[in-house]
Amino acid sequence: MIDLLIAGGGPAGLATACHAALAGMEAVVVEPRATPVDKACGEGLMPTGAEALRALGVRPEGWPLRGIAYLDAGGSVTAPFPRGLSGVGVRRTILHEALAKRAAELGVRVVAGRVERFRQRPGDVEADGFGRARWLVAADGLHSPLRAALGLTVPPGRLRRHGLRRHFAVAPWNSHVEVHWSPGAEAYVTPLGAELVGVAVLSSRRVPYEEHLAAFPALRDRLGPACSPVRGAGPLRQGAKARVAGRVLLVGDAAGYVDALTGEGVSLAARSAEALVAALRTGDPGSYERAWRRLSRRHRALTAALVAVRGNRMTGDVIAPAARKLPWAFRAAVALLA
Repeated sequence: MIDLLIAGGGPAGLATACHAALAGMEAVVVEPRATPVDKACGEGLMPTGAEALRALGVRPEGWPLRGIAYLDAGGSVTAPFPRGLSGVGVRRTILHEALAKRAAELGVRVVAGRVERFRQRPGDVEADGFGRARWLVAADGLHSPLRAALGLTVPPGRLRRHGLRRHFAVAPWNSHVEVHWSPGAEAYVTPLGAELVGVAVLSSRRVPYEEHLAAFPALRDRLGPACSPVRGAGPLRQGAKARVAGRVLLVGDAAGYVDALTGEGVSLAARSAEALVAALRTGDPGSYERAWRRLSRRHRALTAALVAVRGNRMTGDVIAPAARKLPWAFRAAVALLA
């Protein structure tokens, strides 16, 4: 009987498998898609996320990120990451390949398939087609079928935001992630390489990517030719009632997701994976719930507040002006995310 059966071979699942292997546990990852898997993602790793991956021995090739800048028609404000910290702009496919390579080096087995049915018993979990494991980890994404099967999914609410992402062949012009604000959307510009930037648009409006981009004419005019298809995801807000249900634990987007607005998804997944394995090593899976809440508290509070303001018709356009008026508060918020 193996220690961990991990449903989902994205960054969260592979990071969990790597931590398990380093802790002397046998982990098997079940993933239906071939590596690497591309998906809609802002592709900016915050400094804490970059450090969490380095601790695993994962150093994906990317572009250094020095901070975050807010821009709108009225001007801009910039906040560097504190203490000289640096994040990384990295293609999702490159990140996935780096994690998959490290997992293979550590002896993690990845098998093709999908965990759809399972049964919990006092000492193990049995998944149809994949045998028995001491623990089952649901790392099966934003719309996690396992989370739903456990009855842990919280309805997303009325404000449903979606994300669209595309890449452009142009040299980065800023060492910061740029967040461009318009009345109905935000555009996130992440430098990824010497001649590559990614532009992700977040909005509650369901219109084509080019129509979204037209709301940012200054940004649109400095972009090079598109060099990837448009990829989308959403609704982004996905709640979970708990991260632990018997011998099943949720990690990554499956564990609950507020919004991509602050760009911490992969960083939180990498740090949560470490906490999950630590909880299992100590024989106290319930401590993972407490650790997850502690790790995500500031992110959830700040993101939920920004999304609430953004969704209010009376106050939705004040975030960037407020950041310019109170740059110290903006720097403090960026420091919390770093």
